[in-house]
Amino acid sequence: MTRQPFQLLSLILIGMITFASFVAANEEAKTDGAIAKSNPKVQIAILLDNSGSMSGLINQARSELWKIVNEFATAKLDGASPQLEVAVYHYGNPPATQLVQLTDDLDRVSEALFGIPVSGGSEYCGEVIDMATKELKWNADDRNLKMIFIAGNEPFTQGPVDYRTACKAAIEKGIIVNTIHCGSGIPFGWRDGALLTDGKSMNINHTKAVVHIPAPQDEEIAKLGVELNKTYIAYGKLGKAGRDRQVAQDGNAANSSLGSAGQRAVAKANGLYRNSAWDLSDALKEGKVDLAQIKPEDLPENMRKMTVEERGAYVKKMQDERSAIQKKINTLNAERVKFVAEKQKELAEQTGDATLDLALIQAIRDQATKKNFSFGDGK
Repeated sequence: MTRQPFQLLSLILIGMITFASFVAANEEAKTDGAIAKSNPKVQIAILLDNSGSMSGLINQARSELWKIVNEFATAKLDGASPQLEVAVYHYGNPPATQLVQLTDDLDRVSEALFGIPVSGGSEYCGEVIDMATKELKWNADDRNLKMIFIAGNEPFTQGPVDYRTACKAAIEKGIIVNTIHCGSGIPFGWRDGALLTDGKSMNINHTKAVVHIPAPQDEEIAKLGVELNKTYIAYGKLGKAGRDRQVAQDGNAANSSLGSAGQRAVAKANGLYRNSAWDLSDALKEGKVDLAQIKPEDLPENMRKMTVEERGAYVKKMQDERSAIQKKINTLNAERVKFVAEKQKELAEQTGDATLDLALIQAIRDQATKKNFSFGDGK
């Protein structure tokens, strides 16, 4: 089997964020008596081969997540930003395993990627597509965009479940299956699986290595990303676990590279990074809680003796501080994007390579444009 670098997951997540602006009808019931809101919603399942030769792929997937999230963070439809839900499976060691259910908590997605074991050597594509189709809580509204991205390098026909049966079941639920073959060419099964579901089949140049282009803004952006954590207000039963997960994924990104830490910070400064399940600021912004109804024991210790008015003032203070830091990050990132674009141009001219990613991004953007999507970066 072939060792695969970052382009594989880049494609998966490029697709994920490119389409992350499709408008749903009404978001389903909220917790704690909050008011339901109409939201764009996109649901994505990422199915990764984790067999023995894929350690390079998995490592690069971990480090490149935030870069790809940011690539399409400006996607909108009729001015509406997305609610994005992502699930992760691995399937190189049967039976296929769900690592995270569909969630809008991107820290959980990062945690899942860092939790993928590398072992086995029996890649059953039909089985994992079937599992994702049946197990995940796909929204029933046909106006939502529901996608599976499956990546691997073995025959698509292996395993106990016929891929044709699995793909037909997926499209009957309105789920598009996109296939990414790791290696030269696109074998028939990988191509056919995508065709059966109105998806796209792709193959990756496995010899291309990850190239991080350092920029003068990287270090400051990464530091500001850490500062953002101080503006989060952990509350309720999920508060401590959410805060711990956030810090852990900061550490995972930082240990991957300065570039990954910077990209994560940029993601945290934009709308796709949501933590309303455990952060009081996000929960209030999304109308999921009422400050007057929260029990003191569900608040952080410094807020437990506050009046309702004092609670509101404190949350507002944290929200304002967060907005200020996010503004700084986005200003620095705009400068960084220009710097990196020039360096990428020079690199492409020197090597004659680095065009595959751009071509694939453009292809997917073209598909999104046909559905009336727009992108704030003007590309």
